[in-house]
Amino acid sequence: MRVVMVGAECAPLAKVGGLGDFTQGLARALAATGVEVQVLLPYYRGLLAEPFVSRLEPLDEPLSIPLDGAVLECACWRLRVEGLDCVLIDPAGDWFSRSRIYGEPDDGLRFALFARAADALLRRPGWRPDIVHCHDWQSALLPVLQRAVPDAGDVSARICLTLHNLAHQGLVEPAVLTRLGVDVGALLDPGPLDDPAVPGRANLLRGAIHCADFVNTVSPRYAWEVLHTEQGMGLQRVLQSRGDSFGGILNGIDDAVWDPQTDPLIPVRYAPDTLSLKAGNAEALRRRLGLRARAAPILAVVSRLDAQKGVELILGGIDSALALGCQVVLLGSAPDPAVAARFAARREALADCPDAHLELAFDEELAHLIYAGADMILVPSRYEPCGLTQLIAMRYGTLPLVRRVGGLADTVIDANHSDRPAGERNGYLFEAQTTEAVHRVLARAVWLWRHHPEHVDRLRDNGMRADHSWRRPATRYLDLYRGLLGA
Repeated sequence: MRVVMVGAECAPLAKVGGLGDFTQGLARALAATGVEVQVLLPYYRGLLAEPFVSRLEPLDEPLSIPLDGAVLECACWRLRVEGLDCVLIDPAGDWFSRSRIYGEPDDGLRFALFARAADALLRRPGWRPDIVHCHDWQSALLPVLQRAVPDAGDVSARICLTLHNLAHQGLVEPAVLTRLGVDVGALLDPGPLDDPAVPGRANLLRGAIHCADFVNTVSPRYAWEVLHTEQGMGLQRVLQSRGDSFGGILNGIDDAVWDPQTDPLIPVRYAPDTLSLKAGNAEALRRRLGLRARAAPILAVVSRLDAQKGVELILGGIDSALALGCQVVLLGSAPDPAVAARFAARREALADCPDAHLELAFDEELAHLIYAGADMILVPSRYEPCGLTQLIAMRYGTLPLVRRVGGLADTVIDANHSDRPAGERNGYLFEAQTTEAVHRVLARAVWLWRHHPEHVDRLRDNGMRADHSWRRPATRYLDLYRGLLGA
């Protein structure tokens, strides 16, 4: 079986968040089962690290795609990295020669152009996979082109679309598609790109949901939420229309990267049977961040700092944790300047506090040390399609304190309020989007830490022994692919 994954990110070549980890993790797990996997993404000139640039090899003849009534050439480069076969599409000009992957005024056109080039490549002889697996809105025009737009070249691949975050749907003016030589008349009013909520504009993600053979989210709970709650963000009806060709498959984590028994980025390695050694990482974390040495639980926050992740609840959690006698470490950055200013002000206010450290940037090495050294981690997301933070935390024996939403609810089993066996419970959940709810869940966890450490160790052990690797999700996706192929 040959699978081509198409999207905007794949670690370690291009990563902003969880999508990069997802693409890498699933592709590697599928390849381990014998599937031939290729990853197709833009060539982000200026962002690709030099060791990778020097290993790029030209692939085939350049692609030619329509643009503004002329022809735009797109080079293709091949790169093998960490066992993955990656193909980078490189349109002539500065389309992807920017200082960031997302956030440009012409993102809609840039990624539509990428999808147009991907479509041209996949129509070439020898480039016709069994499965095309698209991710989020950046590749969403591809299923529309493959299914709804007549063009030269046989299209026989089955198409899977994975929705990682419905907050971003790829709304573009019809003129964007016209510039790429796409006849928008057949796609709008009515058509797969037509969105009643935004008349006159094309919704790329909506079109992909219409045209893909199967659509899934990255957790079963999030699949239910986008069908039946406001988390569907206007796409509830089109998702409901998919019936049995829509579902949720839980993400995994790369357990070769995130493994406290072998992690080269932490000073003291440990396993479920040597959990007491985790304390050595707590000591190292305190020394590195300047926290005073004392017997107190360390609460961590490792997160992008934005509205989805619960800015108010994170700030309230910091105050509550300190009031409950905890120490607090935060690692994260805020893309919104207003949010960044709020956290900078809180860091300044806590500058002389010996029990708190806010690191307003992302540092991969420090993230590993925080997961290994913290006792608890707070994930108070407003919504969370899957979430990797809680899975990594459990792998390191750090108790997750999370809102009961999306993939958080699918993976964290409450220590007290659950009908699941004691051997499966692994953390704490809360419901309300309030600082009071955060305070209550923190109080529960801190009380157990102080009065029943043996029960804390049991929860930690449960989390560490659970299998949150990519092996099980990869099997689910492989079964899905086979079903689409009628195998």
